[in-house]
Amino acid sequence: MTAIQHEWVHVPTSDGSELGLYVARPASASEIKAGIIVLQEIWGVNGHIRDVTDRFARLGYLAVAPDVFHRSAVRFEAPYTDMAGMEHAQKITPAGANADLAAAHAFVARELGEGGRIASVGFCMGGRLSFAANGTLPLSAAVCFYGGGIASHLDLAATQHGPVLLFWGGKDTHITRENRRATADALEAAGKRFTEVNVGHAQHGFFCDQRASYDAEAAKEAWGLVTAFLTTNLA
Repeated sequence: MTAIQHEWVHVPTSDGSELGLYVARPASASEIKAGIIVLQEIWGVNGHIRDVTDRFARLGYLAVAPDVFHRSAVRFEAPYTDMAGMEHAQKITPAGANADLAAAHAFVARELGEGGRIASVGFCMGGRLSFAANGTLPLSAAVCFYGGGIASHLDLAATQHGPVLLFWGGKDTHITRENRRATADALEAAGKRFTEVNVGHAQHGFFCDQRASYDAEAAKEAWGLVTAFLTTNLA
């Protein structure tokens, strides 16, 4: 397994704020093959998100997790039993989100150099942000795990840059079957490359091993699909 190093860095955004990035990368720069922006749930850039970011780094990616709550609560973290993060999520504006996504992308692009390929991977709220990132930035791919709110931003379907991998939980009570169908229909109508994975027995948050809804087998299968998808599209 690739040795990694990680740190927090801070970069300016277009609205004058400063964005924190949790950065994980292979210890040897020569082992970096592409970049990934990891987008958080409402519980912040917490242990789970940092662990996922580290896992990507061990696979040879420069991975960054932006602290998208930084305008209201720098480095906010809360346990999965605490919904306080919803307050901060509601304070994110489209302009602020776009500024943060662009700043994270610019950092990764600078680090990779010319021709570097970048993808986004997001969970829950971050799944929607991953969809937004792929719709507004020149990404090579995007992964959206149970992206709450994607169906409210289907105007971005037509501007998706790279192929999209969507994960849904069949027993997810937060995202309706109609919203899942609307997302797929919009991408199909726009002629975009996308893959849907509906884990029929799984609930919302099935990938996170810190949540009660965690499904170890589904998470393992999903990780295999994600790594194959990224290998294909970031080569």
